Amino acid sequence: MKPLSERKRKILQHVVDDYIATAQPVSSKSITEKYMTGISSATVRSELSGLEEMGYLTQLHTSSGRVPSIEAYKLYVGELMDKSKLSGKEIVAIKNAFRDHVDNLENVITSAVKVISELTDYTSVAIPARNGKEKIVKLDIFRCKPGQALLLIATENYLIRDKFIDVPAEMTDAQVSEASRLIGKLLTGKQLEQISEISNTITEEFAVYREIFDGIMSAIEEYVEKDKPSLLVEGENKILNHTEYTDTEKVKNFLSVVSGKEKLRDLLASDKDNIEINIKIGGENGEIPEDCSMVTATYSASGVEMGTYGVIGPLRMDYQKVVSVLEGVGKILEDMIKNKD
Repeated sequence: MKPLSERKRKILQHVVDDYIATAQPVSSKSITEKYMTGISSATVRSELSGLEEMGYLTQLHTSSGRVPSIEAYKLYVGELMDKSKLSGKEIVAIKNAFRDHVDNLENVITSAVKVISELTDYTSVAIPARNGKEKIVKLDIFRCKPGQALLLIATENYLIRDKFIDVPAEMTDAQVSEASRLIGKLLTGKQLEQISEISNTITEEFAVYREIFDGIMSAIEEYVEKDKPSLLVEGENKILNHTEYTDTEKVKNFLSVVSGKEKLRDLLASDKDNIEINIKIGGENGEIPEDCSMVTATYSASGVEMGTYGVIGPLRMDYQKVVSVLEGVGKILEDMIKNKD
């Protein structure tokens, strides 16, 4: 597409800003009165016509103003959008959301989706990180009945709970406790992905506990490779606060996205590519409806990945606000975790 002149870029930015703020088609008169008092309305009208011909604007009626197209939003978030800062009140709200929760990643995720939804007034989503880099901090085995024991493994981020493993039926409770102590000592501080290497070099001291060790191995492999992390969604009904969602069909389309958790989980998981902020606009690649956008960010602190968080809302999303909130939450959370350490 032909590059835009500086004046066209500025006018397009004003159109998008105004439409996001008002949900009303933007006229040349509105542009000259609010933003560009030194330029005639006729000149702005000519530039708006040019932007429409280039595919950046559409006109619902010949007598109405213009509204941004999907291409306009893409250019806006990529090049035209001004950065905005969080207010002092918003910063305090974020800090309060995480206060006393930074030691528990599950509580961090719940607090994050809530505060993101509250500050943006959109639906927020999150998926926790899960990979073999997590270190084991505690391991315990509890005899349940002959031939079976409950395995509990605490990592830096999660508790692998409710995993049952086989143990030799003839083993006494004292022997199971000793196996728990020895294997726990061996594995504590190791990354989950390192466990298979340890399995290959297990010493004679642990040979009698080989069956238990193999059960632990299987549980860890299942956790890393098969168990899908849970998806959190907050503020589904907030979409009704926005003008364009008085249309019942649009509401149905939106709710089909946030209720289709398998697809939404995969969509969030695919964003882990070291991009701080990732914006999908207007159903790019058919992943979300054409009248929706999704903005996501992947957070990490002290070398630990904390998952991907995001906002899904209308095409006419307040992208400045959403980006500032996602960046602010990530920065504040990182600082709080580092200071805790």
